[in-house]
Amino acid sequence: MSIRALLLLFLACSSQAAGAADESWLLTLDRWGNPQHETLSLARDGNALSGFLAREPLTGTLRRDRLRFRVVAADGSRCDYDGRRERDRLRGVADCPDTNDPDRRAQHAFSARRLPTRPSQAPRVHDYVPTDFSNTFSAERLPVLTIWPGDSVRTKTIDSGGVDEHGRTVALYGNPQTGPFFVAGAEPGDTLAVRIVRLRLNRDYADSLDGIVARALTTTQAVDFAHLGKPARWTLDRERGVARPQRAGGALDHFEVPLRPMLGGLGVAPGPGSPPMSTGDTGRHGGNMDFNEIVEGSTVLLPVFQPGALLYLGDAHALQGDGETSQFALETSMEVEIHVELLRGKTIAMPRVESADAIHVLGQAGSLDDALRAATAGMLQWLRQDYGLDAAQAAQVLGSSVRYRVANLAGRSVGLAASIDTARLATLRPERSEAAR
Repeated sequence: MSIRALLLLFLACSSQAAGAADESWLLTLDRWGNPQHETLSLARDGNALSGFLAREPLTGTLRRDRLRFRVVAADGSRCDYDGRRERDRLRGVADCPDTNDPDRRAQHAFSARRLPTRPSQAPRVHDYVPTDFSNTFSAERLPVLTIWPGDSVRTKTIDSGGVDEHGRTVALYGNPQTGPFFVAGAEPGDTLAVRIVRLRLNRDYADSLDGIVARALTTTQAVDFAHLGKPARWTLDRERGVARPQRAGGALDHFEVPLRPMLGGLGVAPGPGSPPMSTGDTGRHGGNMDFNEIVEGSTVLLPVFQPGALLYLGDAHALQGDGETSQFALETSMEVEIHVELLRGKTIAMPRVESADAIHVLGQAGSLDDALRAATAGMLQWLRQDYGLDAAQAAQVLGSSVRYRVANLAGRSVGLAASIDTARLATLRPERSEAAR
């Protein structure tokens, strides 16, 4: 069997298709001014090309710098690509079916940049020191680092106001994020599993507010609390593991709370046709979830909407109560280590969190009613998808064991978590991948 035949056989396995080709590219198709990103994998045998575009098979030729290939989708529709290679760039025109009339054709410019090759199959630990930060979860921002499933990243975050561990303003306020990290092989329809390996505070103070979010107040209280919302600084005693308000006075003179570092922000880029999302917002892609179970040891599962997923993280909190009712938690900077795995072909509806003793689904929407529905739907999907329950069985487990917690009240959207203690599920046999453990 030829090397090319072996390569094609390897590529045909969906669990290993990405990264098995001679070359991997990120192709961007300009669809009437809207960029659509897809992973292009190419294997060459003489002048003949084979491979995949967004996991659809392709055949073509490469003669000198002239590149031509055809992609045939599962429904039989085809797109023809004609372009030129300029070192590690491709440029050309794609001829595809019109999105509104399959009997007509439409031409779209495309470009592509070559993706890095995996240095080895062994998992690696990457050290990344951020030099700039993002205020959107965007597919258009160039990745700061390419990683592969099984790899870990050690990096830093700054606080929600853009202040680093040295007290310097290095980014615009509004939950600036570190990233994005391009996860090689991740494709729309997959699930990213991000385990929080290590969270360490790297400064001795945090900033918060002394107010209460409006949606948590009655009309009378809204008047009483209208003069509040002023900055409140907290001292972080890292040696003793406690925080206390500075210059609080009176009854709070000796008030202390135990530190519990968490990540308020963790998300991937939204899908094609969706605009970049503010780092103050949440959605199916994650985002500013502000769920206080995203702590060291937890695993966060996020649906993938773009090639490479484009993972962002930030908005570190030294401590936060349910709902982040003061608008700010104890906002600070942090040293972070994450471990990333990929569940290929596994599609989830909402972000999931596996903590030490429970599973959680984050429902995020414009109202608590809608967030409740989203969280419930996501938990029912989890019970049916991973535990093999039918609708009636899932309803019985939910009715006897679910807990609901308000995760976030401080953003434009709100978050609600549906949770079930893992001890309640001990007699069931989950089919979860080791990647999510």
